Amino acid sequence: MSAAASRLALVIDDDIAFARVLARALGARGFTCLIAHSASEALQLCRRESPRHVVLDLKLGADNGLKLIAQLKTLVPSMRLLLLTGYASIATAVEAIKRGADDYLAKPADADAIAAALLAAPAQAVDADAGAVDGGLPLKRLEWEQIQRVLNECGGNVSEAARQLGLHRRTLQRKLGKRPSGMH
Repeated sequence: MSAAASRLALVIDDDIAFARVLARALGARGFTCLIAHSASEALQLCRRESPRHVVLDLKLGADNGLKLIAQLKTLVPSMRLLLLTGYASIATAVEAIKRGADDYLAKPADADAIAAALLAAPAQAVDADAGAVDGGLPLKRLEWEQIQRVLNECGGNVSEAARQLGLHRRTLQRKLGKRPSGMH
């Protein structure tokens, strides 16, 4: 594989100006960039070009970036996929990693951070069960703390907390029955 092919990146964002600026910034950092503004366009480019790196926005107009992760990874299993979002939450980060994203960054993220995430070695990828975010707390612990915060804000109302977290009530109850390792 040529050096140019190993730096082929697909930027998927429905914000045309943002996608263009990010592609230009990544280009200045040695990437060759393709741009897609919808899920269908992204899948078509992915089939044709097999990019090694993908920057995927969570919200793609009517499309959802989380649902697109598995489809992209099926087309190019070796790609490094970064989910980038202006709607960051612990629950979304955990879900993105579970669906196959290699990394997750909140907007605004600078081009250096995005490039570093795209070039991180697979061994540096986050493990959805035990991995840490940015060298900090493990995702399970962060998810637990987020659940506790929302539950507290809802006055202990599990149904309302589940709604705010985007979880089914029974799923939240199951999560509440488990404690991440390292917590007493």
